[in-house]
Amino acid sequence: MEELKDLSVEEFAAGTASAAPVPGGGSVSALTGALAAALAEMVANLTIGKEQYVQVEEEMRALSLAGAAIREELIDAIKKDSESFSGYMNALKLPKNTEEEKAARRAALQQGLKDASQAPLAAAQTAAKIFPIAEAVVSRGNKGAVSDGLIAAMLARTAVIGALFNVKINLKSIRDEVYVSEMTSVVKELERKAIEGEAKVLALSDLGFQKGEIEKV
Repeated sequence: MEELKDLSVEEFAAGTASAAPVPGGGSVSALTGALAAALAEMVANLTIGKEQYVQVEEEMRALSLAGAAIREELIDAIKKDSESFSGYMNALKLPKNTEEEKAARRAALQQGLKDASQAPLAAAQTAAKIFPIAEAVVSRGNKGAVSDGLIAAMLARTAVIGALFNVKINLKSIRDEVYVSEMTSVVKELERKAIEGEAKVLALSDLGFQKGEIEKV
């Protein structure tokens, strides 16, 4: 099977729409994050070489490189997310004829759920790194591309929260209370950062929602 990241846009969308288990929401969230990073990277690149932005050129070069690294990491996360549930699926196939086999199967299922939580969590953590880049390019980058920076922040929020949905749904079936508690704290902090990060970037431009405007929509 061709790797998800190598599919055309049309093929990826069709695969998502099909009854196949992958690509699903986790892979789509990773792709969304990659596109967010790409947009922020683009604004930085559109700023480099412009005389009126010469004072921020070195900063924009650094931001472009940072965006590229995040983009590549999230593209890799598309595949990692699709494979992250394989341990759980394999555990479902384990025999359960004896008490010992049932216990081993339950343990393998629990470990599979934990493993399946790690890939989307990593994707969310990576996507959260986009917000300071988006903030910088919207604040100091090419004003002609400010809308792209705003969209980058919006997509980054979706990528983070979307990936975390996959973490949260797995946590519902994990019996290790300590693990669940620790992961829940991490998830809540990432959700907070995503919501606040998007709002902060959107408030930088008159194109974005200003404080109090969302309630009026």
